Parts: sequence; structure tokens; C-alpha cells
Amino acid sequence: MSLHFELDPPVTPDLRDGVLALWADVSNAGGAVGFVPPVVPDDIRPELVRHLAGMAEGRVRLLVGRDAGGSVAATAFLAFNQHRLMKHHLWLYTVMVHPSHQGKGYGRALMSAARDAALGFEGVEALRLTCRGGTGADVFYSACGYKEVGRIPGAIRVAPGDDRDDVHMMLPL
Repeated sequence: MSLHFELDPPVTPDLRDGVLALWADVSNAGGAVGFVPPVVPDDIRPELVRHLAGMAEGRVRLLVGRDAGGSVAATAFLAFNQHRLMKHHLWLYTVMVHPSHQGKGYGRALMSAARDAALGFEGVEALRLTCRGGTGADVFYSACGYKEVGRIPGAIRVAPGDDRDDVHMMLPL
């Protein structure tokens, strides 16, 4: 079984609820996607609304991977760089695969689909992302072709006494 990817799907209540549920499930499984467990979808809703506003303004694109049953199983948000001197780089945010699908190659498929989407955007020459150190995400992204280009030690405070590096990575297209 594989995922079916769609760029810029219509934002329906079903899609919104599916993304919220995915985000909560990934967060609660320890995924480094901006929240620390425990969370519920309502905790995440304001952040999703910011992403959706960016989509409505044309600054953000949504890539969704659906499983065979049509459920939202993976997402990545692709954000156009707003700095006028950096418009040739695209940011990749909130890269998620549902915990029940871990180990099936869906993460690599999502990263490949994100790369393919970025190749279709005029003038984009690289994908950039950041990830939380200590999770293994940097190793995963490296295996997908990303290179570490910077690291800010202790920039992410997960909890008192638990600071993590903010790892910056890039994939030239």
C-alpha cells in the first residue's frame, strides 16, 4: 500500500479535521512538529489556522498524502520565502507521517513528493527546513539528500532542563 499525494487539495472540514488529528497524533507520539505532548486537536487549531491563512494568501502550499482509505496520513507545508532576496528558497514545514505508518517508506515518499512539487514552482532552487535535534529527524533528512547547513545549540526548549538544537538543513534542487 502506498500514499496518494495531492498538492493544494480543497480545504474542506474533512481535510481540516484530518490534518488536526494527524498533527495531534504525531505530537502525542513524540514527533517534533511544534508541540509537546499531551495535546488535543483544539490545542493545534490556532497554528493550523495560521497555515490556512498563508494558503489563502498564496504564501503557503499544502501537500497531503492519503492512505488507501482516504485518511490524511501525511502532510508537508511548503512556504514561499517572503524575504525579497531569498525567494529562490522554499521552506518546508510541519512534515508529518502518521505514527501507524512509520517504517513503511511513507516519509521518504512524502519528501520525494515535496521535492517534486518544489520543482514545479518557478524560480525555486532549494528547499530548506529546520528540525529539532535529538530526535533523529536530521539523520532522516540527510538520508533524503538534505545537508545540514547550520545548528543553533539549545535553541528549542522542550521542557525546563531539556534544550535541543535547532538544526537547519537544505536540499538544492
